[in-house]
Amino acid sequence: MSKTTWKPGTFIYPLPAVMVSCGTMEKSNIITVAWTGIINTEPAKVYISIKPSRYSYEIIKKQGEFVINLTTQKLARATDWCGVKTGAKVDKFKEMNLHKEKAKFVKCPMIKESPVSVECKVKEIKNLGSHHMFIAEVLAINADEKYINEKGAFDISKCDLIAYSNGHYYTLGKKIGRFGFSVQKRKKRK
Repeated sequence: MSKTTWKPGTFIYPLPAVMVSCGTMEKSNIITVAWTGIINTEPAKVYISIKPSRYSYEIIKKQGEFVINLTTQKLARATDWCGVKTGAKVDKFKEMNLHKEKAKFVKCPMIKESPVSVECKVKEIKNLGSHHMFIAEVLAINADEKYINEKGAFDISKCDLIAYSNGHYYTLGKKIGRFGFSVQKRKKRK
């Protein structure tokens, strides 16, 4: 197998495509972000990276909080639209027929149609160049009850989550294993 070498760039894909809500219940905005992820377990910390020129940047910087809303196949159009339109000129909740839901710990609204909304409090902002990284502590995870099974576990496979990869959106495929499956002892057949 041979590989072609390219100049440095962003090519670690796929990434979650999320809608980040910010502001207040009265004056809010949604920004689509693909530069996001988990950075710590205890305490739970995540990040989002945003260009300072984006409308939501100042809102999040000033308020110090945001909500990461996971996106689904049904939300794909809204996810893309909220990433290309500016909240300075349009009400994204209204235009995309999305509904605000009151969060438990932050003033920002959650997106009701999202299967999971993660409430976040900014702890640090790092200027990395084209983007600034908002490092945040997770205050709460709000999961839609219709995805919680009879054992009380969240079944993410039923959400139809989407991912972003090299300029395109993709649905996630079927589960092929779980953490540790490669070393798990096989069950004996009866």
